[in-house]
Parts: sequence; structure tokens; C-alpha cells
Amino acid sequence: MNEPLDLSGEPASDVDCASGRARFLQVFLAQRPRMEALVSRRVGCRATASDLVQDLFLRFWRRPQVRVEALDTYLLRCAGNIAIDHLRSEGARGRINDSLQLSVNDCHVAEPHAALELNDDLQRIEAALRELPERTRQIFLLNRVHGRKYGEIAKAMDISQSAVEKHMMRALDACKASIAVAPAGARQPGNAP
Repeated sequence: MNEPLDLSGEPASDVDCASGRARFLQVFLAQRPRMEALVSRRVGCRATASDLVQDLFLRFWRRPQVRVEALDTYLLRCAGNIAIDHLRSEGARGRINDSLQLSVNDCHVAEPHAALELNDDLQRIEAALRELPERTRQIFLLNRVHGRKYGEIAKAMDISQSAVEKHMMRALDACKASIAVAPAGARQPGNAP
């Protein structure tokens, strides 16, 4: 499985292309259960994992070909990356939905500056989350966006529950700190924007 696989855009005969695709298909099908298990642990859903791995297959099948030494390892790394990308996009989608929901629920806010403060807080929290280490951000998203319990996250990420708790404390502290430090002039009654 560690033979070079030529999926390059260089001119090749139809036989070479056919053998390269056949080899890719063979390795992909052999690695599919491992890739789905990896993605499922990260995103917490087998159906989503299956869909993401299928999308990975289609990306490779359609793209210009590249030279890969260890295709099996490369595919596993790509599967891990698509899981992270999925979590990021879900987190962004969740933040947008939450922000829209907060806007709808807070329509009764009479003062425009209160709505601006809420928007500023959300932006500062979002910036604080982006600055967190990748693992801490991923744990935060799994818990707060996907509703996973600490024990589930610990098992999926192969770390202790105590480590998950520490990452969550770090993420929550960063969120709290981001809104505790208001910009100059903000949050003082009588200071209109």
C-alpha cells in the first residue's frame, strides 16, 4: 500500500491512468472503514462521517492527479482534516444561527446601543475562540455547538475527561475575558456610539 501512486497531471497513457485509478480505488476501499471511524469519532455522527468520507472520495476522483508515496496514510490524514473542516463550518453556522436567534429574541430591546453592545460582545467572543489552540476550540465546539458531553468528547479524542474539562475551562475563560474587557467608552451609561 505504500507504493507511489501517480495521480499527476503529467501525460500518461490510458493504461497508466486506469491502473492509477484502480490502485486508488483499492486503497480507498481498504481504508474507508478506518477513515469513517476517525471522522465519526471527531464529529460524533456515523451518517455525517459516511457522507464526509464519500465527499473525500469524490474530491480525489475528480481532481487533477498528484504523486503520493503512502496513499493509505495520506487518506487518513485527509479524513481527519475534513472532520475538522466540518466542525469549523458547523461552528460558524451555529454562531450565525445563535446570533440571529438572539437578535429575534431581543427585539424588545428599546435602546439601540444595547443591541450594538450585544453585537460587539458576540464579535469579541468569536475572535477569542479563533485565537484558542485548535484542540481547545474543537472541544468547545463539540460541547457547545454539537451538545456532546465531556465523557463523549474524551472518548472520541482519546484524552481524559479531566483534559476535556481543562480545555473547556480555558475556552470559557477566554470567552468571559473577551467580554469583560470592553473597549474605551463602551458600557458606560450616556455614551452614545
